[in-house]
Amino acid sequence: MEIIVQKFGGTSVATKALREKVAQKAIDMKKEGKYPVVVVSAIGRSGDPYATDTLIKFSNAVYEEYASRELDMIMACGEIISSVILANSIKSMGYKGVALTGYQAGIITDDNYGDAEVIRVDKTNILNLLNKDCIPVVTGFQGATESGDTTTLGRGGSDTTAAILGEALNASFIEIYTDVDGVMTADPRLVREARVIDCMGYDEVYQMAEDGAKVVHPKAVAVAKRSNIPLKVKNTLSDASGTIIHNKQSYTNPYSKNIRNEDVLTAIAHKNNIAQVNVYFEDSIEANELLMNALTNNQISIDLINFFVDKKVFTVDAKNVEKIDKILEKNKFKYSIIKNCSKITTIGHKMRGIPGIMAKIVKALSYEHIKILQTSDSHNTIACLVKDSDTQRAVNAIHREFHLSE
Repeated sequence: MEIIVQKFGGTSVATKALREKVAQKAIDMKKEGKYPVVVVSAIGRSGDPYATDTLIKFSNAVYEEYASRELDMIMACGEIISSVILANSIKSMGYKGVALTGYQAGIITDDNYGDAEVIRVDKTNILNLLNKDCIPVVTGFQGATESGDTTTLGRGGSDTTAAILGEALNASFIEIYTDVDGVMTADPRLVREARVIDCMGYDEVYQMAEDGAKVVHPKAVAVAKRSNIPLKVKNTLSDASGTIIHNKQSYTNPYSKNIRNEDVLTAIAHKNNIAQVNVYFEDSIEANELLMNALTNNQISIDLINFFVDKKVFTVDAKNVEKIDKILEKNKFKYSIIKNCSKITTIGHKMRGIPGIMAKIVKALSYEHIKILQTSDSHNTIACLVKDSDTQRAVNAIHREFHLSE
C-alpha cells in the first residue's frame, strides 16, 4: 500500500470550485493506484466566516477570558467544517470521502493547549478506512489528550499534522499545496524575477521558514527530516511539479530538469518588524548574568547575538520593544534601540567555507547605498540587518548578485 499525504491550506478550500480541484487531486492519486490521506486547514483567512481567527473573535465577543481548553475547542471548529465539506465534495464525485477529527485520526497529544506536542499516533482507524477504499479527510492543526480533550498544535499546525501522519503511515511522500508553484528563490511580492526552486534540502527549507519565508512550517520540516520522507510543495491551481524537499545527499528528484546542486546560495528570506538593541557595559559576569536572566525571566527571545567587551548587541521582535525598554531602564543599563529593522537571510547548503560570499553580499548592498547594521552567519546562512525601508532593494540586490533568477 503506497500512501500519499496531501495537505491543503485554507485558501485551497475556500470556494466550491477550489474544493472540487482539491477533491480531484486526491481522486487522481487514487486512480494511480495510490492511497491518499488528505489534511485540511480551516476555510479562508481572517475575516472569512469559518477561519480560525474569525472564530476566536466570535468567542471573544461573548467573553474574552477563555480558558485554554475551551479556546482550543473553538479553534478546532474551522478544520472540522473544512473536513466535512471536502469529504462531501469527494462523495459528490463518486468516491468515498470520510471526515475525521485529529482524535479520530489517532493523533494523541499532551495537554499543552494552544501548542500541544504529539505523543503518538494510532493509525488503526486510517488504515481501516484505506483498506475499505475510502479517502480519509483529516482535520489539520489538532489532536486530543489521552482523556479526549481537544488540543491544537500551534500556528502552522496543519503542516505538522500532515508530516506527523506521513511519518506514522510511512508515506512515500507528503504534498503541501499552496497558492504558488513551489518554494521560490525570494518572496515574489518583492522580487519580480524570483523563480521556483526544483529541489531543496530539509535544512535549507527549515531555515527559510524560521527566517520569515512562508513556505512549510519548521515543525513539519523537522518531522519529515527525521523520518526521511520527501515533502513536495505544489500549487493547488496548477499541475506544476513544484519543489521537492529531501535529504540532498541521498535523494534525486525524478521531476527536476535542473537540480542545480552546485549552487552555493539557494534562496533569500526576510523578516520585518525587528528592533536592534545595543546595551553598553564593560564585560563582567555579574552584568552579563543580570541582562540574560532579565531576558529569560520575561520570556524574550533574542537573535543576531553579538557580544563585545564594551557592548552587547542583539535583535528582538518589535512586539517586545516596550517590554525590553522597561527591563533595561529598571536595571539601569545604558542602551539604545533601533526600531523598524529587517533581517535579510541568504541560505545555501554549500555556503560554509566558501570564500567571498560575504564580500559579494556587502558589495551588492553597498552599490545600493544600503547600510548594514549587523551580521551573523551559521552553517548554511548569512544574515544582515538593515532598515525596514531598505528591505525590497536589499533582497533584489542580493538576488541579482547571485543570479538566482537564472
